[in-house]
Amino acid sequence: MKYFLKCGEREVVVELVERLGRLEVCVDGEPIDLEYQEIDRLGQVVLQHGPDAYALSVEGDESLAHVTLAGHVYSFSLEDERERAAHLAERAARGGGGPLKAVMPGFVAEVRVQPGDEVQEGDALVVLEAMKMQNEIQAPASGVVESVAVTAGQAVAAGEILLVLRGAEA
Repeated sequence: MKYFLKCGEREVVVELVERLGRLEVCVDGEPIDLEYQEIDRLGQVVLQHGPDAYALSVEGDESLAHVTLAGHVYSFSLEDERERAAHLAERAARGGGGPLKAVMPGFVAEVRVQPGDEVQEGDALVVLEAMKMQNEIQAPASGVVESVAVTAGQAVAAGEILLVLRGAEA
């Protein structure tokens, strides 16, 4: 099964296949020697990568996970290949419009648009700061900003709506 993980603006494709009781992992098409062991039912796991071992704490659900490694928290949005196809079809049907949501908790460093602004695919709309990193939230398609739900300096939760786009008319 393929999974699409996104942390900030970086996205990777992770493919997991279980063969003969062993988990085979590929990241962006490259095989990785990785062993995984759950320590408890609270999200504590150990990853073994070659001679190195990492203790992780994993929290979240099927669409958003927070992973703590050595005191640093990393937030990932997750989609499997079926969800990805469904979301792409939904966006195409809306002409790329709809709500844009925060993929991780943080605060709004800057809002670069206002209602009525025309935007092009890839334009930076909002700058979200999380884990001391600034991430530009970009327009997934060309359209018009219908509404803006946040202001600079505002804290946002993962999944919170930042703004709503109306897709370009076909």
